[in-house]
Amino acid sequence: MKKIAFVLISLFLARLAFAQIEKAPEKKEGEGPFSQLIIRGVTLINGTGAPPFGPVDIVVENNRIVQIKTVGSPIKAINPEARPKLKEGGKELNCEGMYALPGFIDMHGHIGGTEQGTPAEYVFKLWMAHGITTIRDPSCGNGLDWVLDEKKKSASNTITAPRIFAYTAFGQGSKKSIVTADDAREWVQQNAKNGADGIKFFGASPEVMDAAIRENKKLGLRSCCHHAQTDVARWNVLKSARAGMTSMEHWYGLPEALFTDKTIQNYPLDYNYNNEFNRFEEAGKLWKQAAPPYSEYWNKVMNELLSLDFTLDPTFNIYDANRDLQRARRAEWHELYTLPSLWRFYQPGTSHGSYWFNWGTEQEVEWKNNYRLWMTFVNEYKNRGGRVTAGSDNGFIYQTYGFGYIRELELLREAGFHPLEVIRSATLYGAQALGAEKDLGSVEVGKLADIIIVNANPLKNLQVLYGTGAIELAKDGKAVRSGGVLYTIKDGIVYDAKKLLADVKKIVDDAKTKENWQLKQPGM
Repeated sequence: MKKIAFVLISLFLARLAFAQIEKAPEKKEGEGPFSQLIIRGVTLINGTGAPPFGPVDIVVENNRIVQIKTVGSPIKAINPEARPKLKEGGKELNCEGMYALPGFIDMHGHIGGTEQGTPAEYVFKLWMAHGITTIRDPSCGNGLDWVLDEKKKSASNTITAPRIFAYTAFGQGSKKSIVTADDAREWVQQNAKNGADGIKFFGASPEVMDAAIRENKKLGLRSCCHHAQTDVARWNVLKSARAGMTSMEHWYGLPEALFTDKTIQNYPLDYNYNNEFNRFEEAGKLWKQAAPPYSEYWNKVMNELLSLDFTLDPTFNIYDANRDLQRARRAEWHELYTLPSLWRFYQPGTSHGSYWFNWGTEQEVEWKNNYRLWMTFVNEYKNRGGRVTAGSDNGFIYQTYGFGYIRELELLREAGFHPLEVIRSATLYGAQALGAEKDLGSVEVGKLADIIIVNANPLKNLQVLYGTGAIELAKDGKAVRSGGVLYTIKDGIVYDAKKLLADVKKIVDDAKTKENWQLKQPGM
């Protein structure tokens, strides 16, 4: 059984090992860093859960926020004499009437793949255009060395990219089967020496999982897991958390930890995990098999996870198509910003996540009910003090990079989060989950200058964060677009987010011209 599990994981890793996409070009595109940068007159949403306040001037020196000074109020004009003074060689950014937020953290950010045909520049610029200044790459699908090289270049700002935390897939690069606890510990030690920031697990035997997670924690690294159905019957979320895992991905393994009248998901007897229609249709029926919300056992499991300081990274958006396929297929950004190769990857066929044959009303209703139960757990976990983060898992199932992350924020709002709680999950809680809260996650004195500037209030409408903006009614009665991130500031370097989005559109336009390609819906 151990060898079978390793073979399944090895097949997955084999696909990853050779899926190296084109690296981001090394060129300077943002302005700065400056000896001093002052963001003038902005309303600040600082990421801690504090309500908006402003106008403020935010002063940055040597990529650190050194001052946040209130310079007025909604009813009191700004006093020029009371404002921080611009030093010689400094840069001012007039942001009066705009909103500032911490840079977003995508806790589940795969950097594309050859199957999707997505060069790193395309992925990175879509993220940065949506204010995502930090990502955790779970699996390092382009290979650890590849990811660490891009991480280094991002840290030195020789490429336009978010900062990167590299979590290798468990077993990646191993030349032998990992079947014993000693094997597991040996691989974990080597992974740390290789420079990885953490590990993403999919499942293995209890002996191997326990040893690997504990050794990883002992070395001071963090971990996450997609508790795949191939191993979840013997190792679920609770067991991972008890061993010292720091976060879970998606929701696999959590309903299974909540079973009270069974130990295995109620699979149809002709089920085949490798048939993704089977896999995802039945996954939509899983939460109703768990203990009901607020029941004794439901509370018991939740309270234990809370006591272990465990993080939930739900990635609601990546399964959004399961409950409304037409909406996901027809998202307005596909025509302009989804590469032809990525669109083909999404279509019904043989790609991972392309199981859209005979998917209809019955499947969508099951998934809508599934979401209600799933969201109830996640929202209550947050209400009881648990950490919930924002991750996208984009590049699959009609979720395009950057856009899908903003959809994740909308779905956290649907789950019951106040908009300020949504922003906190996307910023401070992500930094805490990565162990990087000293430098990232909020706009506070002493932290790195990762800041987003938006010309609309995202708390009133999260859709203004989409690159395509939100629809408003102008004074002349015509429909106009508002929002879209204006500036993404990373490491004190100011990037024109609209320009980044235009660069992405050109990449897409060039690919369309080269292929003489036009977006068409399946079967049409």
